[in-house]
Amino acid sequence: QLTLVESGGGLVEPGGSLRLSCAASDFSLDYYVIGWFRQAPGKEREGVSCISDSGDSTYFADSVKGRFTSSKDSGKNTAYLQMNSLRPEDTAVYYCAARHWAYHCSGLSADYPYWGQGIQVNVSS
Repeated sequence: QLTLVESGGGLVEPGGSLRLSCAASDFSLDYYVIGWFRQAPGKEREGVSCISDSGDSTYFADSVKGRFTSSKDSGKNTAYLQMNSLRPEDTAVYYCAARHWAYHCSGLSADYPYWGQGIQVNVSS
């Protein structure tokens, strides 16, 4: 069983920053592509970012490009989503998800078999 555990969410004012963590157990993130998704109330889940198994390639949705970055720390077996210049419209439950390295990055949630539990991010003054 592949387990992903997210942390780092919370409440932040507009313009602020948060860093989400996605810690893996029972498998090495070096062999998995990590996608980040979010789902706001009443909206469909959307792809936010993806980082390749090696960590060399990253992709971002237009809505977060230039504000969000993603990375991996092999030693800690953890992936990160750094979110800067946060806006109220970034409020959502954020999820990390994993798919095997044999597959490329994808922004489709159906392409990822393994999911974290989700963590709430609220951007409000």
